Amino acid sequence: MTLTIGVDVGGTKVAAGVVDADGNVLVRTRRDTPADDVAKTRDVIVEVVAELATGRDIEAVGIGAAGWIDASRSIVLFAPNIAWRDEPIRDYVSAAVNLPVIVENDGNVAAWAEFRHGAARHANDSMVMLTIGTGVGGGIVLGGELVRGAHGIAAELGHTLSVPNGHLCGCGRLGCIEQYASGRALVRFARAGARQAPARATRLLEMAGGEVESITGPMVTSAAQEGDPISCEAFAQIGHWLGLGLADMVQILDPEVLVVGGGVVEAGDLLLGPTQQAFMETLAQRSRLAVAEIRPAELGNTAGMVGAADLARRR
Repeated sequence: MTLTIGVDVGGTKVAAGVVDADGNVLVRTRRDTPADDVAKTRDVIVEVVAELATGRDIEAVGIGAAGWIDASRSIVLFAPNIAWRDEPIRDYVSAAVNLPVIVENDGNVAAWAEFRHGAARHANDSMVMLTIGTGVGGGIVLGGELVRGAHGIAAELGHTLSVPNGHLCGCGRLGCIEQYASGRALVRFARAGARQAPARATRLLEMAGGEVESITGPMVTSAAQEGDPISCEAFAQIGHWLGLGLADMVQILDPEVLVVGGGVVEAGDLLLGPTQQAFMETLAQRSRLAVAEIRPAELGNTAGMVGAADLARRR
């Protein structure tokens, strides 16, 4: 049985696991790491790989990192949440652990995991995934392969335009879908609603101690699950924008499956109901034609490890 190691590098942690050819995570480990310490983050990756490789026949290592990765899948060109700039992480880790290494964008590895072993595993050809977390990430599979683009940085789906001259995005543009369909947008919509109509946000404000600025994403989810009107409306708003974005993906790519992942998806139909409604209304003119089914992601927080490990196996 061939084994590979998948490493999921975030802004505050490094999670890694040994993964078999069927996408099963056999053993895993995790370390906290400061995002502003380049050397520490790099060395923690080496540490967890060495730990997991001890006593096991490991074929290769895959690293998923939030950032722009060059076309050779070796250098992190820029990472928004880690102080990596033109960081040659592949060669550093490979030399330290004496194993082949590939580096890939975290949205791509999660998408690949869902295509191979998750919600889109029955698809033969294509899938688009949007990951709804603090921001919006994504990945595209066409012809059974990840779409990376000429420079390795394709599929930045969170930074496609939703609202011309809309909210300022962290990428510098105005009106990106990330500003309307993310966890951050959910909180913004909920806070705005609670300010305007506090009587319709009783449960939400109770959770926040009466302070609008103390409202968090988990509070909005919990309050919505209890029927808080403003919280439910906040989910309806991000679901609306997400549905429009997914409809655009259908018009451009016509994939077999659309997958929605990320922490916000744990809200279930609170999000996916409005998403599906906006999606179908937008595509009403295609009513006689087949369109991709929207499915929730299945692999949760193991997707980064599973996808990175599988891509390393296929290197």
